[in-house]
Amino acid sequence: MFTLLLSAIFSIRSWFRSRAALQVEILALRHQLTVLKRSQRGRLRLNSADRLLWALPPLVAVALGAAYRKARNGDLLASKRVPLVLETEESAGRTGKARDRLGSSGVDRQDEFGKSGVGSTADSWETAQAQYRSIPGHRGQIHGSSGKPPSQTWRTFLNNHAKQLVSTDFFVVPTVTFRVLYVFVVLAHERRCLLHFNVTSHPSSEWAAQQMVEALPWGNVPRYLLRDRDAIYGESFRTRVRGMGVREVLTAPQSPWQNPYAERLIGSIRRECLDHVIVFNESSLRRLLNLYFTYYLRSRTHLALGKDPPVSRPVQPPALGAAVELPEVGGLHHRYERRAA
Repeated sequence: MFTLLLSAIFSIRSWFRSRAALQVEILALRHQLTVLKRSQRGRLRLNSADRLLWALPPLVAVALGAAYRKARNGDLLASKRVPLVLETEESAGRTGKARDRLGSSGVDRQDEFGKSGVGSTADSWETAQAQYRSIPGHRGQIHGSSGKPPSQTWRTFLNNHAKQLVSTDFFVVPTVTFRVLYVFVVLAHERRCLLHFNVTSHPSSEWAAQQMVEALPWGNVPRYLLRDRDAIYGESFRTRVRGMGVREVLTAPQSPWQNPYAERLIGSIRRECLDHVIVFNESSLRRLLNLYFTYYLRSRTHLALGKDPPVSRPVQPPALGAAVELPEVGGLHHRYERRAA
């Protein structure tokens, strides 16, 4: 049955092939049958003629492909006739400095190309590229103007829209009775400020949508919401966010590094709090996270913020008095302030 099905598939496939391709395939199959019949009583052996027959088609194909590419490239280069454009790391407009570093021979060659146009030969194009790439201290490129601006990187996008960007994420916390609790966090990127969090044992798209309403009151709605592709962000969540006038930006699949601030916050919660305590139930986890987030927002320093907490605190000079240690998060962390004796 399988053999008949395979034969039918190959027959249907042959309807869409050219006659020359079918003739080549028939020739190859006949040669295989000849070699098999010749080797039925012993080991399969190929003579020089067999090897030559199978070696010639690839060589012919490679030669024809090389000739086709060479002719096509020549036609494309000759048809464009675009002038050379020199771009340096300093500026596209500072061509004077680039010409000075090229030297007299480089300038002469560039002028020669500019008069005759790029595309006279492929060798002249390669020569120009090699000569300009050899200039020390420059990373130049010789090309025609594409007219399309370069796309910004993911990091540039995050930096440019930090004031208008919030991110969301879920993480799980097991309890002492092996029950799994889900924590939802909403983080503002500008000063790593936690806007909202909540805990549940049965998350849903409707529940997550309601958390966004509580986290982003009217009049203080960001422009972008960065999140991953978790199925918990269903139609209800997307409809609610869209109605608030927020544009969703989704990370690539299995790319947590594209949501770095939320991932770093979750890592800090685990390392600085949850790894040192035992969670009994939902209410104890919520109470514990309240204590930690109070410390996180008002006392915990951030290198990206110049060693300032998300809620900025004034610098206290030594004239105010001696430093006093204040325990926070049940003694896991401390806050230091100066008080007069």
